[in-house]
Amino acid sequence: MNKTTKTDKTCAAASRATLTASLILCALQPAAARAQQPALNVPRGLQLAALQQAAVDADPRFAQISLQQAQTELRAGNISAERRPSVSVEGQIQYQSDVPTPPPFVPGGQPLFLPPKDTYDGSLRVEQRVFDATIQPRLDVERAQLAESQARVRVALFQLRQEVSDAFFAAALIDARAGSLRAAIAGLEARLRETQARVREGVTLGADAASVEATLLRRRQDEAELRVNRAAALARLSALTRQPIPEDAVLDLPDLQARVSEVRTSMAGTRARPEYDQFARARERVSRQQDAAATQSQVRVSAFGRVGYARPGLNIISDQWEVYGLVGLQLRWKPFDWNTEGREREALAIQGQIIAADEAAFTRTIERSTDADIRAVDRLTEAVALDDRIVTLREQVDTSTETRFRESVVTASEYLDRNTELLEARFTRAAHRVELAQAAAKLLTTLGLEVR
Repeated sequence: MNKTTKTDKTCAAASRATLTASLILCALQPAAARAQQPALNVPRGLQLAALQQAAVDADPRFAQISLQQAQTELRAGNISAERRPSVSVEGQIQYQSDVPTPPPFVPGGQPLFLPPKDTYDGSLRVEQRVFDATIQPRLDVERAQLAESQARVRVALFQLRQEVSDAFFAAALIDARAGSLRAAIAGLEARLRETQARVREGVTLGADAASVEATLLRRRQDEAELRVNRAAALARLSALTRQPIPEDAVLDLPDLQARVSEVRTSMAGTRARPEYDQFARARERVSRQQDAAATQSQVRVSAFGRVGYARPGLNIISDQWEVYGLVGLQLRWKPFDWNTEGREREALAIQGQIIAADEAAFTRTIERSTDADIRAVDRLTEAVALDDRIVTLREQVDTSTETRFRESVVTASEYLDRNTELLEARFTRAAHRVELAQAAAKLLTTLGLEVR
């Protein structure tokens, strides 16, 4: 019996040494991985802010901002060109079935002249706008539409931040669970070796070793499942950022509690979301369109000049080719337009009210989401404060049960139940820590603030 007790103590010491070595390796592994991680040129590993910005830069819609700028410059160039002289070349050949015939010089005689029925005219016309009140308002409309379109693209790109955040924290949660699971596997492996040694010595039954081994295999299955899920989360991050992310990449969990505390004190009235900029640009566009509509009925004055070569020219009596010229001013004014301008401005005013209603509804949505995010942060902060105590108590129970299991006081089933409870407590603590960081990141994203 003394020999058996000595053997048990030896196995227990070996088990504790093995478990300690495993825990040390688990603690050192992230540091080694950080040192070797080259992804995104981030020295400490994958950071949420860098991944979010990489996803925005890699999205094909990001190019729309510069494309829309180029498109507006072309259209604005066409409008501005209306201030410059307009040159046109005209040509006309015409045959008339009848022409005015002057009376004869004497009764019954021939007319003094007979205008030709065929005419030929080629001319060059130059027109210069002297006053046109519509040009500048139309340029303002184009620029306002550009600003609104670019704001709409930024809104669409902002949604990528939450997608990246979801994939990032999914992988981070798996990492946290994997660390606890590796420690549990190392402990079970040590218990299995001890139990098998005791079975060979006839101290315990083979069923105890079988129970420990079955639980160990189940934990290894869980570990394999976590590896697959982590690879899927990293693949999603890689697809969003368009950058290769190795499977051994390390995720740096952001510490956002100080930032959240700072934001919560000055959160009221925060309008950092890009949607607010889009609403403002839409209102500006409506205002510019109203200004443009008000100029449609104003006076437009143009100067023109025309030089041509025709037969006949301005002298219709002559039947000879001649050069001619014309200069003058042209005025255009619509004093009465059946109130089309008024109805157009009224329609634009209604569009402004629609934009205001959309903005108010969006603000209410943000307020509801923010309230939910704050409650989640508070709940998880309280939970994290209790998790360490829960894990400590579970470790004490597990250690006591482990000792009693070695002394054959409790069965393997009871020991494994306590060990599973400890693992679940560690899982819960790891999950709460990741979920707290995720809730804080979601709160900042909801408010439109950068996660850094």
